[in-house]
Amino acid sequence: MSKILVEVSARHVHVTQETLEVLFGKGAELTKKKDLSQPGQFVCNEKVTIVGPRGEMAASILGPVRKENQVEVSMTEARKLGIAVPVRESGDVAGTPGCKLVGPAGELEIENGVIAAKRHIHLTPETAAEIGVKDKQIVSVATGGEGRKVVFGDVVVRVSPNYAPAMHIDTDEANAACIGGATEGEIII
Repeated sequence: MSKILVEVSARHVHVTQETLEVLFGKGAELTKKKDLSQPGQFVCNEKVTIVGPRGEMAASILGPVRKENQVEVSMTEARKLGIAVPVRESGDVAGTPGCKLVGPAGELEIENGVIAAKRHIHLTPETAAEIGVKDKQIVSVATGGEGRKVVFGDVVVRVSPNYAPAMHIDTDEANAACIGGATEGEIII
């Protein structure tokens, strides 16, 4: 077994430059609030409202801008919004439901892109080799707070030289394991 940083990924939105300009005005640019653990990724000062058939909620935008819009929510949040979301890897948005995004300068119905992110581990090729795992391999991770230890199965390994080693789970998964912030887990191959 190998140790891995486990981080909680709260609901968030990735937008294209075109969507950013619809929501925040022509020429809008994302402004960094703070860096995330993955190199080049950051939380933005810009927030939007996600609107579904049964509810709405605010969410931060993560930068930089992307090639496709994507909204990542937990299953509990999806139910509150009234959207039946699939569990998918980030970037796999084909055939997923859409929603309305509302910003200070406008709103936009996105046709697809709303998902519950599949739990995953980011690794560099060197770290993956040390651990003995490959890109897209499915592993388990043991973690959790006192009295709430869990073993998360179906964790997909994602390998790229652009990653920093970390596992990402959503807020439902973190709450089930009594995890309030970053913690440590053990990869079980």
